[in-house]
Amino acid sequence: MPSIIRIGTRASALARKQTEIVSKLLLKNGIESESIIIKTEGDAQTGVPLHEVGGQGIFVRALDDAILRGEIDCAVHSMKDIPAARPDGITTAAILPRDPPNDYLAFDIPLDEISCIGTSSTRRRAQLLRHDPGYEIRELRGNIDTRIRKLKSGEYDAIMLAEAGLARMSIHLNGIRLPTSHFVPAPNQGTIAVVSRNDPEIADLIRPLDHPATRRDTEIERAVMEEVGGGCFTPQGIYCQNGNLIAEILSLDGRTYERMEEHVGQIDDARRIGSELRDRSLNLILEAKEKLGLK
Repeated sequence: MPSIIRIGTRASALARKQTEIVSKLLLKNGIESESIIIKTEGDAQTGVPLHEVGGQGIFVRALDDAILRGEIDCAVHSMKDIPAARPDGITTAAILPRDPPNDYLAFDIPLDEISCIGTSSTRRRAQLLRHDPGYEIRELRGNIDTRIRKLKSGEYDAIMLAEAGLARMSIHLNGIRLPTSHFVPAPNQGTIAVVSRNDPEIADLIRPLDHPATRRDTEIERAVMEEVGGGCFTPQGIYCQNGNLIAEILSLDGRTYERMEEHVGQIDDARRIGSELRDRSLNLILEAKEKLGLK
């Protein structure tokens, strides 16, 4: 059994804060840890859309590799960044209680004067355009501080962020919380996950941090996501709270969408819903893939 758990993290302030949260929880259980920063390709390439550099999963891959090489024992992630396909030898040892899953629209001008909004997410873009087709949606990458700086400098009238990230960083911005009923979050948004080697000596130390209710909801979301497929380029919102599921797929321009709402008790039900949603929206998935020039 290791005397100190080595926790891998990305270099961003938010990633380090999330790792600090996990470290403090482990320490309460008498387990010491150290943080090791792992550089990822996604952090280095901030000037291009995520779908062009491998999607959200690009932030996870480098840490998975470091775990499998034995350089670190576990890693802390925003769970929404973890792709559906996972490598052998790695397990999700703990899922922390969910923070607010909502998106947050930050702005410093009157709401009715907003015309240009920054986001790197195809989902957020589509949902914003569904709400108001007149918005100009511009690409926005970088860490939270970079995004806020670009808002403050006037490059954008507003920016769209995950509220959970702001809360964890104790950042207070003028703006509004967007309702999950209309701006359905990304699967697992607002949730921190700890992944580790599939080794009882490590995983059993982390497992007490797991929150069963959050795990149930996020596993339902992931089951739907896995059945839908579509990758990071497909505008899709999937959110479950206490078994109450909303899942939707949108066109890139937000003009058309398919949506399902059901109470889900079993993972098999979630997979059925995901399969049905994929069948109903296959044209939207293929259209997004073609328009974004993906193979």
